[in-house]
Amino acid sequence: MQSDTWIYRMVVGALGLAVLIAIIGAIILAIAGKPIPELLTALGSAAVGALAGLLAPSPAGKG
Repeated sequence: MQSDTWIYRMVVGALGLAVLIAIIGAIILAIAGKPIPELLTALGSAAVGALAGLLAPSPAGKG
């Protein structure tokens, strides 16, 4: 995936946007006094995990 930088950037951007939307949505719901749905928390957590997996250095190059 490192050879196709545009797709990589688009995926990272989309995941980052998903994280921001989840955070902003949770803040808005908390301010409004409404409960935060578990689905919103799960989507935000999954996007953070996917970003970490994409941005972490690959161990294949070592050793």
